[in-house]
Amino acid sequence: MSKKRVVLAYSGGLDTSVAIGWIGEQTGAEVITVAVDVGQGGEDLEVIRQRALDCGAVEAYVADARDEFAEEYCMKDLQTHGMYMQAYPLVSALSRPVIVKHLVTAARKFDAEVVAHGCTGKGNDQVRFEIGITSLAPDLKCLSPVRDLALTREFAIDYANKHNLPIETTHHNPFSIDQNVWGRAIETGYLEDLWNAPTKDVYNYTDDPAYPPLPDEVVIKFEKGIPVEIDGVAVTPLQAIEEMNRRAGAQGIGRIDIVEDRMVGIKSREIYEAPGAMALIEAHRELERVTLDREQARFKERVALRWGELVYEGQWFSPLKRSLDAFVQDTQEYVSGEIRMVMHGGRATVTGRRSETSLYDFNLATYDAGDSFDQSHARGFIELTGLTSKLAAARDVKYGRGEAMPKLKLS
Repeated sequence: MSKKRVVLAYSGGLDTSVAIGWIGEQTGAEVITVAVDVGQGGEDLEVIRQRALDCGAVEAYVADARDEFAEEYCMKDLQTHGMYMQAYPLVSALSRPVIVKHLVTAARKFDAEVVAHGCTGKGNDQVRFEIGITSLAPDLKCLSPVRDLALTREFAIDYANKHNLPIETTHHNPFSIDQNVWGRAIETGYLEDLWNAPTKDVYNYTDDPAYPPLPDEVVIKFEKGIPVEIDGVAVTPLQAIEEMNRRAGAQGIGRIDIVEDRMVGIKSREIYEAPGAMALIEAHRELERVTLDREQARFKERVALRWGELVYEGQWFSPLKRSLDAFVQDTQEYVSGEIRMVMHGGRATVTGRRSETSLYDFNLATYDAGDSFDQSHARGFIELTGLTSKLAAARDVKYGRGEAMPKLKLS
């Protein structure tokens, strides 16, 4: 009878390398690792694959998902303006469902019954992984070696040294860092004291905005809400993000320092860097101001708030998220045109807008000759708009509940 198999989300680091053997010892199962490139940089996928095999994995699945992540996940966030707590562009939360998708694919390919991840029992990612996995494959079981099998960091170091695993055990970063092409998340260490300001070593994607280079003017062309050109050069979504990461990052754009409400009920100090994401969202937001109907735009703000919460909470594959996606996609039909933006000293400022599908009518907006706005309509419009308030005020006066008139001081 063949052994049971466990698919493990594998980063190539200490904890998940040790987890390969530890899961085998604790469960008797064979371990298949899954490493997914979402633009986090670092080691080559082939190096990571070989390390997994050297640490005892029976199979090592790797996937270059950078374009997939940019096109199917980051672009949805861009079009929606999904920002948790109106500040965080969902850097880590966005990458989890694409990783989950490949974990489930590997589980089916290698006949695994269990999917494992390296998350603790204290953070958000355990929720995102496990809800995502069971949403795509309700029959699969989930396992966390750190949470469920008592795999502490101290134990991991001892285990790696004892078994001569090909993994570095001496270097320990004071921060917990997660990064991908959409941005970078930094937490723990001295940042847990809310009074401590971030020091320069925290940042990697952005330069100090206090000492910026000369202003950088960029023109971004969108088609149906997707960036397709930068300064006249055609780009894919991945290339657009990478180019804006470089240019906006050089100007110190996209630094975020917030105290965040985690799903497990605690507050956590988080530092984010998302230069490309924040610059692109600002450009896209301004193009929507030109191309979206007023009521459509107002309602989309409410959709964006709920959408961001759903993604943050690991509900990427939920029915409500899918329905909200359909609404957002419909709003993007006419979000095409160009945005000119000047980036400098931590700010991205829109200075120009141009769109063939714009709802802006110069002849209606101008106060100069050629004004086509019929001002005679204004009086009736005001009467109708204020009618309900006028009736309510009259009732308040009748029953003595009206607002007291302010006393005017006459000189």
